[in-house]
Order: sequence, then C-alpha cells, then structure tokens
Amino acid sequence: MSIGGLSHVQKVRLLYKSCLKLHRGLPIHLKAIGDTYVKDEFRRHMKADPPQTQIFMEAWAKYAIQISKQMGLKGPHTAKKLGEDLRVDDLDNFSEEQLTQLYELYSEAKKPIDPEADPHLANV
Repeated sequence: MSIGGLSHVQKVRLLYKSCLKLHRGLPIHLKAIGDTYVKDEFRRHMKADPPQTQIFMEAWAKYAIQISKQMGLKGPHTAKKLGEDLRVDDLDNFSEEQLTQLYELYSEAKKPIDPEADPHLANV
C-alpha cells in the first residue's frame, strides 16, 4: 500500500513512529528529550483544525527527513553535526507560544543530568 492510500490517522501514526524510530540513533540524552517533545507535540495537535494539521504534518515530515539525512548510514557518529541553526527570519515568524516552547526546550537541553532522576543517562 502506498502512503497516498493511507487514512489521515494512519499517516499521523506513521510519521509519529518514524520520528521515534529515528531518535533511536541519537545519543541517549538527545533521544530522551526528542521522544518527550515528539509525544507532547503530537498529543497537543490531536484536535487541530485541517489547516493547522497540514502545517504540522509538513513540518514534522521535514524534521524526519532532516534527521535521517543528519544521521547518516551508520548513525550520528559518522554523520554531519546534528541539528540546524535557526535563522533570525525564522524566529521573527514564531508566535509567543512557539518562542516560549523553544526556550523551554533550550533550558531542558542545557540542564545537567541528574543521576538520581535519570540513572540511565548518568554515564552518558
């Protein structure tokens, strides 16, 4: 079956699972942050209207493509640097909610690892 033959729900589920699967190749601390973010974002957009849903799906599809390119054939150790710098023009188009969310993600990524709260990340 081609992707075009899938229902909307099946397409969303496929994209969701693809993002989580791609995160398996990330360093464990990035995987933990990425998985939490994907789950939260997909949960938040469950009841989005069709125009928002289309934008959401396109943005996450671009993310999945970008991560798969950055991961390389043998994971992040052989690939280019992970991530992409934001342009000032991009930030100018963000809503207040998006800027707040970006700051929260930045803060979470910069937190030191707490070995008691996250023992699986302690030796990373």
